[in-house]
Amino acid sequence: MELVYFLIENCAKVVVVFGVLMGAVAYLTLAERKILGRIQVRYGPTRVGPFGLFQPIADGIKTFFKEDLVPAKADKALFVAAPMISITAAISLFAVIPFGAVIELFGRKISLVIGDLDIGLLYVFAVASLGEYGIVLGGWSGYNKYGLMGALRAAAQMISYEIALALSVMGVLMISGSLNLVEIVRQQAGGHWNAFYHFQFFPFLFYLVCALAEINRTPFDMPEAEAELACGFNIEYSSMKFALFFMAEYAHLIAVCAIATTLFLGGWDGPFHLPPTLSWIWFVAKTGVLVYVFIWQRGTFPRLRYDQIMRFGWKFLLPLTLANIFVTGLIMVLRGQ
Repeated sequence: MELVYFLIENCAKVVVVFGVLMGAVAYLTLAERKILGRIQVRYGPTRVGPFGLFQPIADGIKTFFKEDLVPAKADKALFVAAPMISITAAISLFAVIPFGAVIELFGRKISLVIGDLDIGLLYVFAVASLGEYGIVLGGWSGYNKYGLMGALRAAAQMISYEIALALSVMGVLMISGSLNLVEIVRQQAGGHWNAFYHFQFFPFLFYLVCALAEINRTPFDMPEAEAELACGFNIEYSSMKFALFFMAEYAHLIAVCAIATTLFLGGWDGPFHLPPTLSWIWFVAKTGVLVYVFIWQRGTFPRLRYDQIMRFGWKFLLPLTLANIFVTGLIMVLRGQ
């Protein structure tokens, strides 16, 4: 019976996380359009439903019924698989992200995480890297020069910023001594958040910048670069395959913000104590603030030139993240840790 309870519990977690994530992805498109509208002194969507609240539903229905085109000279297998790889990788990231404390339900203690892995952070980096293959394969398989250029840019950008992204969290790993995301959150209990209590604020900023580059958000959106590549890697896509790429982008956006909350901002730990059943509120609130910051900067900063992006990653972020490892080690020695 214990195995049956385990399967039921984990199936319920998967269904809840998947449902909430897909709802968040849908309405994040509306939130971004509304926020960018206000930044640009306009209203954003207002026509479909009260305050435009049904706009994501209308967009989904319209996208579903659009004609699905596949270029005659495309590599059809990879062309179809590419958006599936991107969305699968994005969703899989949430398997190890803890979003609340342990709760008691029906006499059983339940962890608010699908998979409590001892190598959780290693899993995150491995799966996040797979998402880039979807973009690269999508751009290459469409048999379009603009798509190929976008794919090459995505590959170069991934290699450049993934190194700095991994190094930006090394200080957190040194302090916590664990790759388990649940354990990292527990060590930040009582307001001992890594970004502030353990002097990891600058690595936190480095992580956010590298995350922007990893998910190809403005000002690092060179793989699609509408002005010069006419949408780049997804230029040949239509209908639901086109929508899957954008669902993957927004799912990745939520994922990188949730990981930042977990590693640097104490996860579900808040300024004042909440019952375990409500601890997820702090996690959602922090993640939501970071998502808002990501949208805000999109309406603030222009797209960088490609040479500037490469130079910034290799000559600025990489040395700073390496320096942070040295400084963190020095602080730990002085503290006697």
